[in-house]
Amino acid sequence: MKNTINLPLQFINLWLTLLIIWLLANGSLASHTIIAGVSISAVIALAFAAFAQVYSVVRWSPRVIYYYLIYLSVFFYELVKANLNVMLLVFSPRINISPAIVEIKTELKSPMGRLALANTITLTPGTLVVDIQDDSLFVHWINISTTDPVAAAEAISGRFEKYLKVIYG
Repeated sequence: MKNTINLPLQFINLWLTLLIIWLLANGSLASHTIIAGVSISAVIALAFAAFAQVYSVVRWSPRVIYYYLIYLSVFFYELVKANLNVMLLVFSPRINISPAIVEIKTELKSPMGRLALANTITLTPGTLVVDIQDDSLFVHWINISTTDPVAAAEAISGRFEKYLKVIYG
């Protein structure tokens, strides 16, 4: 099957992504902020859409937006929880950790989905994706809680992967 480039779709998806980042970073919905964000995002998306083929897999629909919002909620909850866990490890009088590299098998097929999962895991304190090979992510886990591969995958990526599967496939 020949991989065709869908430049308009890549442009729109990149532009929407950049605009959302712009609005979140500015924290304002003032008209001048929105106009600047629309303009700057469009110029950047126009310049880089041809190079951003991963954005052609994003399909915007009400279902995808709904799952994306759930994913963000779960991510922020897990982010706070992981920060507190790492803080407890750092401030405990005796550090009792068991670091290890864990192989996580993913069912995500798209490169963008795997990238999103790897970044989500890395952004969550206590875990760091050190390598990706085919459908495996190799994660440094600061305090391994299980040696069972299925349980480890569920503990590290299970809460994110089910939402990313709907968003990116």
